[in-house]
Amino acid sequence: MPCPYTPYNSISVSRTNRSSRRSPVLQPGVVRYQQERVLTKAHLETTAALPAADPTWTIAVRAAESKKATDIKVLDLTGITSFADYFVLCSGSNQRQIQAIADEVTLQLKHQAGELPMSLEGYEQGEWVLADYGDMLVHVFSTKARAYYDLERLWRNAKPIEIPSE
Repeated sequence: MPCPYTPYNSISVSRTNRSSRRSPVLQPGVVRYQQERVLTKAHLETTAALPAADPTWTIAVRAAESKKATDIKVLDLTGITSFADYFVLCSGSNQRQIQAIADEVTLQLKHQAGELPMSLEGYEQGEWVLADYGDMLVHVFSTKARAYYDLERLWRNAKPIEIPSE
């Protein structure tokens, strides 16, 4: 007997008696889920033909370049930290440019990779914007804040990644 207040068709409520499985006796509170379809065959020919996607850090770098960010660097933190694999560091000359860089990175990662930041900090102040994408952190600094915090020195064990030309 389907439950009238359930929005999903795949959920049904049945109440059965333990002694008799053939004739259902209604018991309150027992919810049974119907069997879902199981994928039995994989289409390997379509999977193998898919092109390899660019890493998300390249999308972030291209977005920052489009807004004239300066001194762009990517640090590979794989094996060094557990909270992120990549840092993307770049600088802007003023508050509006820093916010524009952060907006463009967010927009391009949303459109091209389907990723939204888990957290965005420092946007209103515009000195140091930090966008957390889980495996990647994007830092957009003012030149003064970048010199003060000097993340390249702090994470000097990280391997710098050469940014490929377009």
